[in-house]
Amino acid sequence: MPCYITRTASYLPGPAVENDEIERFIGSLDGEAATKAKILSMNGIVRRHYAQNHFQQKTHDVYGLGSRAAQQCLSEHKETDPVTYLAAGTTYTPLAAPGFASILHHRLQADGYLNYPVEISSHAGICSSAANAMVAAIRSITAGHHRTALCVGAEHASEILKSSVIQPIDDRSQHENLRNSRWFMSIFLRFMLSDGAGAFLLQDCPDSERLSLRVNWTHSMSFAHEAPLCMKLEGRTALLSQDLSVLSTYLVPLAGKFLDIALETHHDSLDSYSIILPHMSSYFFRRKMERVIAFHSSDRENPVPYWTNLATAGNTGSASIYVMLDQFLRQHELLDGDRILLFIPESGQFNFVLVSLTVVMP
Repeated sequence: MPCYITRTASYLPGPAVENDEIERFIGSLDGEAATKAKILSMNGIVRRHYAQNHFQQKTHDVYGLGSRAAQQCLSEHKETDPVTYLAAGTTYTPLAAPGFASILHHRLQADGYLNYPVEISSHAGICSSAANAMVAAIRSITAGHHRTALCVGAEHASEILKSSVIQPIDDRSQHENLRNSRWFMSIFLRFMLSDGAGAFLLQDCPDSERLSLRVNWTHSMSFAHEAPLCMKLEGRTALLSQDLSVLSTYLVPLAGKFLDIALETHHDSLDSYSIILPHMSSYFFRRKMERVIAFHSSDRENPVPYWTNLATAGNTGSASIYVMLDQFLRQHELLDGDRILLFIPESGQFNFVLVSLTVVMP
């Protein structure tokens, strides 16, 4: 069965927060002021959103963020084709169990949506958890098990990064180069990650009145068998950390290997795409992403173009690919037959997702 994305939605909580306003929402930590400017110049983000008020009290939880995005998708959906499959992914939930999709289902019914039984699928991880939720929802339709599905990605990173909660390991005195310390990485992540959610409505036929995106193929693959742990979220402390040396060593070669396998498997090439939407955690890794794209383009001097909203939407983790596609569709004029490639690398222990799409006009 074919599968189409017929609705996209995104939700970024509260006002856009400029760089000089960050501390008003997530507080400040001792010593980080000296590194703030450097970190912000590295990540390239100028605006982001937090589900926090000025007293570090949450305005939404991750379930609420996901629900707001999902409701936007469902508000115009015809009830004659009810959603029967709900897949959702995130990095952090305040409850370890039940799964994200279960509580999201409950929140949606409380607001008048999905007030009936559905099949659910919850996905955990780092940057690719929600992308894998998308893949699961797509495959539920292509396999013929469901006609209409909803996939959701949401992140509430500020809840574990705000100064009233985070307790970074202070190993500054053990490193001549501060950037090698675990303390620096905690600060780096504080200034890099923010909150948001997105949702896609998937159906087995295109919308007769508006643009749809046909799913050509999906590819998801882990390389954890040949790479060490890079990014992790501690279960007891909710401390998020990343090893930049591991990331620098493994990201480019494994991303390239993944692209080789995926494109060969699906008899495809990057040159057939109008645009690539890659998830990038920060502009610090932009050149690495550009090298990967250029290497797989037939003309390396003029590679396939890519688009990102990282600077103005912030890094919303696993939700970012949802927010990115939604904003891209709203900001660009597309033609029937245009091809879009979603590329989601995850540095947790290096797994990757590709979703190939084609524009279908009514």
